Amino acid sequence: MRKDNSTNAENNAFLKSICPMQTAMNQLSGKWKILLLWYIHLGLNRFGLIRQRLPTLTTKMLSQQLREMEQDGLITRTIYPEMPPRVEYAITEKTRALIPIFEQLNAWGKTEKPDNSCYRVKNVEQ
Repeated sequence: MRKDNSTNAENNAFLKSICPMQTAMNQLSGKWKILLLWYIHLGLNRFGLIRQRLPTLTTKMLSQQLREMEQDGLITRTIYPEMPPRVEYAITEKTRALIPIFEQLNAWGKTEKPDNSCYRVKNVEQ
């Protein structure tokens, strides 16, 4: 969680007020956020599916990152009243504007890692 009264938070608030790049970086910062948004966009919209795709990501960190992205308006969380309860995540219109940028990052990443040996998920394109 972010502390509102820390020096770091004050510095970020100042930079955010003067720099659009800092605004973007504040919302997308974190080791997993861009990758999580990419996977949710590709259809990995359930907690368990994301955990399968990223086995080294801890449950605590995944929960924290999803919660922060929901607070920042990057994803929505829908809880279905079933037994057991089902929760699905979706990107928002705000995030949809980032998809072309993510596609360019993905294409660039393929040039850096041409063997494309990432984990695979059925019916989800890399």
